[in-house]
Amino acid sequence: MRYRTLGKDLAVSAVGLGCMGMSHAYGAPSDKKEMKELLAEAVDMGYTFFDTAEVYGTPENPHHNEELVGEALKPYRNKVVIATKFGIHFHMESRQVNKPLVPDSRPEVIRASVENSLKRLGTDHIDLYYQHRVDEAVPIEEVAGVMQELIQEGKITHWGLSEAGEETIRRAHRVCPVTAIQNRYSMMARWHEALFPVLEELDIGYVAFSPLANGFLSARYGKDSTFEPGTDYRSVMPQFAPQALEQNAKLLELLRTVAEGKHATPGQISLAWMLCKKPYLVPIPGTRKPDRLKENAGAADILLTDKDIQVLDRQLDSMEMSDVFGGTKCRCR
Repeated sequence: MRYRTLGKDLAVSAVGLGCMGMSHAYGAPSDKKEMKELLAEAVDMGYTFFDTAEVYGTPENPHHNEELVGEALKPYRNKVVIATKFGIHFHMESRQVNKPLVPDSRPEVIRASVENSLKRLGTDHIDLYYQHRVDEAVPIEEVAGVMQELIQEGKITHWGLSEAGEETIRRAHRVCPVTAIQNRYSMMARWHEALFPVLEELDIGYVAFSPLANGFLSARYGKDSTFEPGTDYRSVMPQFAPQALEQNAKLLELLRTVAEGKHATPGQISLAWMLCKKPYLVPIPGTRKPDRLKENAGAADILLTDKDIQVLDRQLDSMEMSDVFGGTKCRCR
C-alpha cells in the first residue's frame, strides 16, 4: 500500500476503506465476526484509513457501523485513522428506500454526537470529523467554531466537510482550517473537479466516496444482477437499471480495454484514474469481501501517466452515460 497526506499533516493509506456498506444501504448487515476479521485483514494489507458515520446502521441498531468499527480496530488504534461524521439523521417516516437526509448541525447536537461517537468507537479522539451535510439553518462559521473548540479539547484532531462547495469550504476554512472534503467522485460523477484549484490553494484533501459508482465501475454487474428490495439502495440506483447497461456499454468497454493493457481489473483502473490525477485524492471504496479488499488496495500500485489521464478524460467527456445515484451536481454550496 502507498500513502499520502490529507491537508497539512494527516497521513493515510492511498486507498481507504468505506465501512458503511457493512451495516447500511447494501442489504442486511453482514455477520459482525466476519466484518471484524475483514477489518483486521485490511490493517494487515496496509489500510490505515477507515470511514464510518453515526447514522450508518439499521432501524433496529442505528449506530451499528460505528460500534463495529470501534470494536474491530481497537487492537490497532495507534496505527489507524478513523473518520466519522455528524450532522444528519434520516427521515424514517418516508417510504423511500433511500431515506431523505435531515441536516442538523446545531452546536448542542454536535456536542452530543461527538461524545456518543467517541463511546461507540471506544477511543478518546476522532482523527477526522466531518459535517455529513451542510445545514442551511446553521452558519458554517458556527459549525467551524465548534470544531475549533473540539480540537482544543483533544476530542478531534482534524475536521472536514461532506458534499460541500467552494463558498462553504472557504467560509469554514477561515474559522478553522479544513483538512479534507468528502464528496462523491467517480468516472460517472465528475462535477466536483471544479473544486480542485480551491483545494490546492487552501491545502485541503479530497476524499472520494462512491469512487466505483456504488460498485458499478467494477464491471461485475449485469442484467441478471438482483438487489434486495427495501434494504439495498442499488435496487433504486439509476446506474443499475436494466436500460443503464446499454447506456453505459461504451464506458464498461473502455474500462475493460484499459484494464487489459495494464494487467488490472476495471475497478482498479477506476481507482487508479483518480489516484494518478491528484496527489491529495483518496478514494474510499467499500466492500464486504476479502478479494475485493485486496483488489482495491492494488489500485495504488497502478501507474497511469498524465497522457493516459488526459485521454481517458476526453473519452469520458464525450461518452454517453446513464444517470448515477447521488447526483447533487448543482446543490453543493
